Amino acid sequence: MAASALALLQPIMYSEEEYLRIENDAFEKSEYFQGQIISMAGATPNHNRVKENVAVEVGIVLKQNKSCRSSSSDQRIHIPANSLYTYPDIVIVCGPNKFSPLDRITITNPSVIIEVLSSSTEEYDRGYKFKLYRDIETLQEYVTIDSRKPYAQVFRRTADNQWILADDAFSLTDNITIQTIGATLQMADLYDGTENVSSLLPPAKE
Repeated sequence: MAASALALLQPIMYSEEEYLRIENDAFEKSEYFQGQIISMAGATPNHNRVKENVAVEVGIVLKQNKSCRSSSSDQRIHIPANSLYTYPDIVIVCGPNKFSPLDRITITNPSVIIEVLSSSTEEYDRGYKFKLYRDIETLQEYVTIDSRKPYAQVFRRTADNQWILADDAFSLTDNITIQTIGATLQMADLYDGTENVSSLLPPAKE
């Protein structure tokens, strides 16, 4: 194979500084991992609706918990231990923000991360991305919420640095608890207004 053709097959590698310079001027968000810039897929209406519902419900709780703050998917985080830069659907930080030394708007100390799953992201969010998230020393809980059906899981770090499935829900009549912020979230609230999901809630008794 000619050298020029081989070069076309090799991914372009970027430094973190180059990624940040490109990303901060870009219209579309991208992740960065080990030298590669990866475009992020667009979200479905259900994904966006669930994310907004979660943001509202978490926001209500955090009005009473002034030591923690939440941000939606425009907040970039960085994991120095494995190089990942990414934009979780919801980030909760308890205590003062800590920032990347290369970029003063990128947070490195989330306490809780919430990802809303869709067909294009489920495998990554449940698998390898969760593995990368576990390198965050401050992370206490990782929550996944499926945008296509009532299904949520809460993974929690134990005192001996193990991760366990601490809570799950499979029905709109269930709830999940995010212990870090003292929040019990009703599944019906998280799926309110979604297409073909919120309609699964049983009719109110007369």
